[in-house]
Amino acid sequence: MMFLPQLLKKIETGEKLAVLTCYDASFARLMARAGVDILLVGDSLGMTVQGHTTTLPVTLEQMVYHTEAVARGANGLFIMADLPFGAYQHSPQQAFAASARLLAAGANMVKLEGGAVMVESVAFLAARGIPVCGHLGLLPQSVNQTGYRAQGRERKAADQLIKDAAALGAAGAQMLVLESIPSLLATEVTQNLRIPTIGIGAGPGCDGQVLVLYDAIGLTEKPPRFSKSFLPGASDISAALVAYVAAVKSGTFPGPEHETPT
Repeated sequence: MMFLPQLLKKIETGEKLAVLTCYDASFARLMARAGVDILLVGDSLGMTVQGHTTTLPVTLEQMVYHTEAVARGANGLFIMADLPFGAYQHSPQQAFAASARLLAAGANMVKLEGGAVMVESVAFLAARGIPVCGHLGLLPQSVNQTGYRAQGRERKAADQLIKDAAALGAAGAQMLVLESIPSLLATEVTQNLRIPTIGIGAGPGCDGQVLVLYDAIGLTEKPPRFSKSFLPGASDISAALVAYVAAVKSGTFPGPEHETPT
């Protein structure tokens, strides 16, 4: 069974963490064999599995269902599960109730989106033994405000993201996802924090990388700029997953072509 202290030891030795979204037991088994470090049960399933145009329709009950399925195939791998839209923003108590359900379903950590507005909830959860991963930059649950656009390009926005990252870390978050922000900003945040960062479209300076599974195996019709399919040249999906892990560990992914333009 993999727990957070074991993951942190990998980072302390300079090893990058390879993270992939996962929605079912079959892929969880393949990822365990491929050496993936963290399985993210992402609310991205609303788009990849359910066919919605955003993650917003995903319910807590659906997240519990998919977390249980992933846990059955994970063979003890570390599982992070997204708190879906509407299941945690109202109050710290609401966030705790939703997080407790995801941990009971098999998650080792929950992930929530947002900066300063989430600090109270992060502190509330951390004080009650729930590991929390923050999420800054492009926030898919805020798509109606921001659209699917890169964040942190202007100095004011970058400064605010740096402040939000520090506040989340001080509140007790134990990991931070940085999505679609300039590489230099992600590196600065990573160097200033005592907790690991996981990048997606944030350049190579983070402590680990995450991709949506369907992007990594070439099933997305119009994949985002920061993604890469590892299926070309691989003998099968299992080999593609192994190639992804190897590329993250060696630092060859992401390359300059996957970075968010400044």
